Amino acid sequence: MPVNEPLLHRVEDGVCWITLNRPETLNAVTADMREELIVLLDRASADPDVRAVVLTGAGRGFCSGADLRGSAAAGERVAGDVARVLKRGVQRMVAAVLDCEKPVLAAVNGTAAGVGLSLALACDLVLAADTATFVAAFVRRGLVPDGGAAYLLPRLVGPQRAKELLLLGDSVPAAAAERMGLVNRVVPAAELEKTARELALRLAGGPTRALALTKQLVNAALESDRSTAFAAEATAQEINMATVDAWEGVRAFVERRPPGFTGR
Repeated sequence: MPVNEPLLHRVEDGVCWITLNRPETLNAVTADMREELIVLLDRASADPDVRAVVLTGAGRGFCSGADLRGSAAAGERVAGDVARVLKRGVQRMVAAVLDCEKPVLAAVNGTAAGVGLSLALACDLVLAADTATFVAAFVRRGLVPDGGAAYLLPRLVGPQRAKELLLLGDSVPAAAAERMGLVNRVVPAAELEKTARELALRLAGGPTRALALTKQLVNAALESDRSTAFAAEATAQEINMATVDAWEGVRAFVERRPPGFTGR
């Protein structure tokens, strides 16, 4: 794919690499990029050759948020226009990450702000360069959080810390983000791609359907009561035990050897 494309993607060794590629804007997301990202994540779910996804950014930023250039700050609108745009736009994009049937790893190389923060936090694992920063920038622009930020943040850091981040809009450096639970791991910037590849290959070598079902169970857990969660767990086990990988895992354990998962 030409390097001037705003969204780059490739599949290597079972990993789909998706790179936001508008470094001059710190990878602000346009409507076209958003729609392409949704399509790529949907394809990754259905493609047996893709067993993990890495989402990252080109240049100094991960994603500075939605590209607001050309959007009117004021003016005549039909009631419901804003809500309609959000539902059809960035909410669908963040939901596509959450609903992707393959594990999605964010490799946050720089600033993740606004909906870029939501995009990173929707990923299953968040790896950050030590130079990365995280900013719930909505309040700085007089905006209400969007892209699911007010849904994701309390689940990661609790309601009080989430309100601090959302109401003040302070920039959080990577080390502090790791301490408060926004990210899984921080590495030197020069090692980000290498570490992301190592983690992605581990995920790609795992039991793909079991990972998908596990992701679904965890994502649903905070909205479920115990009986619902236990029923979902039992159903997931029933489904998973029909996979080749489940039986391979059991055989490998009995035979005292490493399993060879194929994603089937």
